[in-house]
Order: sequence, then structure tokens, then C-alpha cells
Amino acid sequence: MNILKAGDKAPAINATDQDGNKITLDSLRGRKVVLYFYPKDDTPGCTAEACSIRDNYRQLLDQNYSVIGVSPDNQKSHQKFAEKHELPFPLLVDTDKKVIMDYGVWGPKKFMGREYDGVIRTTFIINEKGIIEEIISKVDTKNHAFQVLDR
Repeated sequence: MNILKAGDKAPAINATDQDGNKITLDSLRGRKVVLYFYPKDDTPGCTAEACSIRDNYRQLLDQNYSVIGVSPDNQKSHQKFAEKHELPFPLLVDTDKKVIMDYGVWGPKKFMGREYDGVIRTTFIINEKGIIEEIISKVDTKNHAFQVLDR
């Protein structure tokens, strides 16, 4: 698994979103990218994070950001999640965890005393040239958009 840091070239992405649209990182060159990884559609923390981004999406666009969410959920789950919460940005389908592994965000977690492997909530800010500018590992789900906008 990759251990990425600021200054590294962002790993390539070649996946589809909740609507079956092909998404590549190369197609977003010239824009900054907020690539955020979250554990599961429609859970409280993941919903708060997505809605924070949704509610501040216009400001992100105004600052030349594209936003992409990634979780290991399937296309149908992403569609329901995006429709239910009116999310205006793509959610990548990564059921095989290729993008998750390429970005090094799969690992051991604890919840209610239980240990298991899962997606470690992380956001990568990628510049217009495809270089990682910042990695946000302490995500504030309710204020996540501001963690990006106020940096």
C-alpha cells in the first residue's frame, strides 16, 4: 500500500461514478481536486461530511476545485446516497478498492471496541498539475468544506 505525502504525484484514477460516467484524474488537469475518501454511504459521519461539501459546493467551484468522493460502496448505493442528499459531485465506485489502495487509505480501525480493516477517512488536495498539495487526515465531518476552503 502507498504511503503518500504532500509533493507526491497523485496516483492515476480511472473509475466510474454513481451515474456510470468515467472519471479520470487526467481529465481534471487545470483544476484543483478535493479527493475525499469515506467509509460508507448514508452513515451519520459520512452524510455530515458529504452535506458539508454539498452546502459549500458553490464556494469550492468558485475557488477552482473539483470534488470527488470515494468509498467501496457499489453504484446503486452511491446513486441512492447522492439522490437522497442531492449531492452535486461524483462518487467513485471502488468496490475492488483499487483507488483506496493506491491512495493508502485502507487499514486497521476501531469502533466500539472492535478492530477491523476499513477506509480511513482522508482527503487529498491535488493541485492543477496532479501533485498532492495537502493531506487532511483529521477530518471534521460537519465542517469538512471549511477545512478545504480555509487552508
